[in-house]
Amino acid sequence: MHSRFISFIIEFGVVLLILFVANSSIAQSKPNIIVFLVDDMGWQDCSLPFDKQISELNKRYHTPNMERMAANGMKFTQAYSNPVCTPTRVSLMTGLNAARHRVTNWTDVHKDNPTDEKDDLLSPPNWNYNGFDPISNTNNTIHVSALPQILKDNGYYTIHVGKAHFASTGTPGADPLNLGFMVNVAGRAQGHPASYLGEKNYGNPADGSYSTHGVQGLSAYQGSDVFLTEALTREAIKAIDEPIKEKKPFFLYLAHYAIHVPLDPDKRYLDKYLAKGLDMTEAKYAALIEGMDKSLGDIMDHVQTKGLSKNTLIIFMSDNGGLSLSPTRSGKAHTQNLPLRAGKGSVYEGGIRVPMIALWPGKIHASSVEASPLIIEDFFPTILDAAGVERSMYRDQIDGFSFLSNMNGHPKVDPKRVFIWHYPHKWINDDGPGINFHSAIRQGKWKLVRSWKTGKEELYNLEKDLGEQLDLSATFPDKAKAMSVLLDEKLNGAMAQLPVRKEKW
Repeated sequence: MHSRFISFIIEFGVVLLILFVANSSIAQSKPNIIVFLVDDMGWQDCSLPFDKQISELNKRYHTPNMERMAANGMKFTQAYSNPVCTPTRVSLMTGLNAARHRVTNWTDVHKDNPTDEKDDLLSPPNWNYNGFDPISNTNNTIHVSALPQILKDNGYYTIHVGKAHFASTGTPGADPLNLGFMVNVAGRAQGHPASYLGEKNYGNPADGSYSTHGVQGLSAYQGSDVFLTEALTREAIKAIDEPIKEKKPFFLYLAHYAIHVPLDPDKRYLDKYLAKGLDMTEAKYAALIEGMDKSLGDIMDHVQTKGLSKNTLIIFMSDNGGLSLSPTRSGKAHTQNLPLRAGKGSVYEGGIRVPMIALWPGKIHASSVEASPLIIEDFFPTILDAAGVERSMYRDQIDGFSFLSNMNGHPKVDPKRVFIWHYPHKWINDDGPGINFHSAIRQGKWKLVRSWKTGKEELYNLEKDLGEQLDLSATFPDKAKAMSVLLDEKLNGAMAQLPVRKEKW
C-alpha cells in the first residue's frame, strides 16, 4: 500500500511536470512585444527618410538606431496617428477610432476639466474629457477592455514605462495598473514632464510635495545628471528582465515623454548640434531626438543580448506630428514637418502622418518598405494577432485592421479602405491650417478636409500633392461631393459627436 502510494505520487508528479513544461513551452513560444512610442515626433525629425529621398531636415538629425531598425525590419511610409496625443493613446489601447471612443482631445490632469479653448462661434460636444476608464463607469469616459489586460489574461507579463496620459487624475484610467499593466513606471495623468533633468528632480519639488507634472517613480535618479529619457530606458530594461527570468512572454509599452516640450538640454548631444550651426531651440530639439534614438538602440541591444531578437516584435511610432505653430504662439517653431503641411493638432498630413518602423527578425524582411496606409487603431488587432490571441477572446467592436500579414510579406491592401480623423475642438487660440474644428477622410489617393467652423471642404490628391497645396474641390466636384457624403456616413456610423453652433449666431 505504501509503495503504491509512493508510485502514485511519483506518477502524479511526472504528469504535473509534463504539464508545467508544456505550459512553459507554450508561454515561451509566444513572441515578446514592444511598443516604442515617441511624443510629438514629426515625419521628418530623423536621419531616416520616410519620403522618397533624403531631405535637408533628415540631414539635420542623427538617429542611427532608427536607421538600424529599418535596415533590419520594415519602414512604413504612410502610418497615421490622431492629431493630438490622448486620442492616439486611447485608440492604441482600444482599437477604436477617436470618433467612436470620443476621447477626441487631450485630457487634463484635473478631473472634469475639458481642455477646449473657448470659441466665439462654436462650442465643443460633451466629449469624453475624463479619458479612458476600463474598470468603472466614470462620467465622460470610454469604458471597454484594454489591450494590456487582454494580453495579461493570455499569459503576458505587461509593463508600462513613461508617459500614460490616458485619463484625468482621480479616475481609474489615470493609473496604468488599472488598464492591465502589471508594472507601471512614471505613468500617470500628465501629458508632459515639468523637467527632463535629474538635477531638477524631473520637476518634483525637493521637499517631496506634489507636482502636477513632476515625473514620479524615478526617485533613484533624482538629483543626478541622468536625463529623463535615459532613466526611463534603464527602468524599462530592468522591468523586462523579470519576465525573461521567469521565461514568460512580455508586453513592454515604452512611451517616452520625449520629444514633447519643455526643450531641456540633453548635455550628451547638445554641443554637437550647436557646432553644426543650429540655434539653441533647434539644438535642444535635435538632442532630445538623439537621446530618444539611443534609448531605442539600448532596448534593441538588450533584447539581442538576451537572445530574444527572433522572438520579439518591436514597433516604433510617434503619437502625432511634430509641433509646428506660428511664432505668435511658440516664439519659434522647432519642427517643420516639410514637405507635409502643418503639424500637431492638424488633420493635414503634418499633424497625423508619423514615422513608423517594425522589427521582427525572421518574420519581417530586412530593409522592406510598406507603402499602404494604416492608422493607430490597427495596432490593437495586430498585436493581438501577433500574440496568438483568438478573436473570440476579446470584444467584437473594433475599428482597426490587423497589418500582421503586411509585416510578414503578404500584404493585404484594400484600395477602398476609408480612414477618418475627427477633431471637433478648439485646441489653441491660433487658427492654423487644419487645427481647430476639423475632420478629414482619406480613401486611396484622395483626401477631403472639412472645417466645421467655415463649412469649407478641400480635396487633395496625395499621390501628386503630398504637401496638400492644391485644392481640387472645384476641379473634381463630383469626387469632392462623394468624399463629403462618405465622411458623413462614417461619422454617423461611429456616432461621432459634432461641435455645436452657438445660439447667438
